[in-house]
Amino acid sequence: MRPWILAETNYGYVKDHPYEVAVLPLGATEPHNLHLPYGTDSFEAYEIGSRACEAAHHRGARVVLLPTIPFGTETNLSAFPLAMNLNPSTLLAVLRDLIRSLELSGVRKLLLLNSHGGNDFKPAVRELMATTSVQLFLCDWFRGLSADVQKEIFQEPGDHAGAVETALGLAFFEHLVVRDPQNGQLAGDDGAVRSSRFEAINRGWVSISRPWHLLTKNTGSGNPHEATADQGVRLMEVLVKRLGDFLVELDQSPVDGSFPFVG
Repeated sequence: MRPWILAETNYGYVKDHPYEVAVLPLGATEPHNLHLPYGTDSFEAYEIGSRACEAAHHRGARVVLLPTIPFGTETNLSAFPLAMNLNPSTLLAVLRDLIRSLELSGVRKLLLLNSHGGNDFKPAVRELMATTSVQLFLCDWFRGLSADVQKEIFQEPGDHAGAVETALGLAFFEHLVVRDPQNGQLAGDDGAVRSSRFEAINRGWVSISRPWHLLTKNTGSGNPHEATADQGVRLMEVLVKRLGDFLVELDQSPVDGSFPFVG
């Protein structure tokens, strides 16, 4: 039994060891080019979350990893088979119910560990924080938590099924990464994407919700072929260190009148 993972833990342990912090991994079920599995985002969320919670647990943090939610918002990929969509309003309802369960259980702090770019939880957090005593935190690990390190490790990190996700796949679920049986190369294409006809969109001045079947060939955005398992391990080490440190601090910080700011 690993007591920092709720799915493996029993009531005999939980009733005598209350948790202060919960981590909820949020993934997706969607195609990832031709070489990565549909569960890539969920596998990544679990691997990162379980390791960060383990690191924090061994430093005394009262932290628990909740089961991963394997579905996310897939409206951009709706043209591809079995991209399993939950609309943002549905996800909000799911989060509201789960947070209520945590509140009733005395868990006072929750980290949403998001692994899917199609999920936008900032509006949900703004709405939920007004209705619960549970303190809410959001981490999109592929953005702020790792953006600086991605630039150091990868020439082109990629967006979806690119080098970053492929490296994590090679390091932590390599048995699900598909290679060409003839040459041993990754089965995925080069992840090329179409430019918009509008300069403002290409420059990032204006944003759109991108229809993935028009943007990509096989859903990949970013070239996966530079990726190695070693890169995945290096990235994971940074993610676990940064998240683990945060979880320890979060566990130790009292929920007072100025939380989470300095008094």
